[in-house]
Amino acid sequence: MRQIFTILAAVVAVVLVSTTAIGGFYVWDAARSLDESGVSIGGGDASLPPHIGEIEGGVNMLVVGTDSCEGQDLKLFPRCAHDDGGERNDVTMLVHISDAPRRVTVVSFPRDMIVPIPSCKNPAGGEYSAMSAQMINVSYSYGGLGCSVATVEALTGVDIQFAAAIRWTGVINMSDAIGGVDVCLSGDINDKHTGLNLKAGEQTLVGAQALQFLRIRHGIGDGSDLGRISNQQQFMSSLVRKLQSGEVLSNYPALLNLANTALRQVNEKQLVLSESLTNPQRMVQIAMAVADVPFKDIVFVQYPTVYAPGGGRVLPVSSAADVLFTALSENKPIRVTGAASGGGGVEVVGEAGPDGTPTPTKTPDANAPTPTQTPGGSGAPTQGASDGTVDLPSQITGQSANEKTCTVAQR
Repeated sequence: MRQIFTILAAVVAVVLVSTTAIGGFYVWDAARSLDESGVSIGGGDASLPPHIGEIEGGVNMLVVGTDSCEGQDLKLFPRCAHDDGGERNDVTMLVHISDAPRRVTVVSFPRDMIVPIPSCKNPAGGEYSAMSAQMINVSYSYGGLGCSVATVEALTGVDIQFAAAIRWTGVINMSDAIGGVDVCLSGDINDKHTGLNLKAGEQTLVGAQALQFLRIRHGIGDGSDLGRISNQQQFMSSLVRKLQSGEVLSNYPALLNLANTALRQVNEKQLVLSESLTNPQRMVQIAMAVADVPFKDIVFVQYPTVYAPGGGRVLPVSSAADVLFTALSENKPIRVTGAASGGGGVEVVGEAGPDGTPTPTKTPDANAPTPTQTPGGSGAPTQGASDGTVDLPSQITGQSANEKTCTVAQR
């Protein structure tokens, strides 16, 4: 897999355990071993932070999930018996943490989106030539984590200081350490491609089943990668709510287990960190910046796209994306005005309360004004509120962590 907030979960765990008297020094010393495994992403500050406290300014972190067969269980992934040794970033997410007031925006990039890939260093030596049009998920195979970072930077204009990559077994082990994540299904799911079979309703997913849920595409929505992205966003929203609940953050044994599991994944090469992210004090600073962000200010969006001629691949819609990244650069709140899913993968059923249970969606007032949208995803952003909130173009789909969504089974 593929997950972003599993990484942030590990960061938060290291922070809280390391600042607790009992066992703190053990975790801190273990985290120092991360320094030896960090990879270069061609930038980012890996120097020791001057103090322990919130990181100054904003943060941009790229998190990718790769399809590497290295270290995988052949019973779970039989195709790895005939692996060609390649590794692609099948999930690519940019995590933006704003400067004060703190907000978190997670941008997912469809794996089949056609983008330019810049010249990248070959980890084995030499360089790969730049390419004008390739699927974004091949960037990792052309230069590892650093090439994926360079590709997203070129596409978005965002300076990325930190990065991480996680492989399938890493996701399974992190899901187990978290204790499972609750998801909602509007109908039964039966997918022969991943082997996932789930009944409608609320389900708690752990281990390999969680990975299957994050990988599933054919059994939900319109069967596209766009639907899969929204399914992953439902999982992450639920994960965020669980991490902030007493079930995890107030449970010292659970935090210690989570931190140790993350460190083990690094040692077993199931979790790869940039050099700038291996410093434990830096982890503390980042985690402190996101610890108290309200659910409504944690937003998951998909980079806007349109289908390429002939279908199958998608092309970036830069005019709509510019509205998003301009708002983030100006530290303005954003609001999704489009659908929850670009591929019909999920539907909104209400707002999630503190315990994760849904509050039914209110019936709209026919006389209430509707939010102003940018037709076709182009033009200038509209100001949706007195606080400067920017209503995103309708081509940008997504949800916030306080929205309760359910996966829609493929019809």
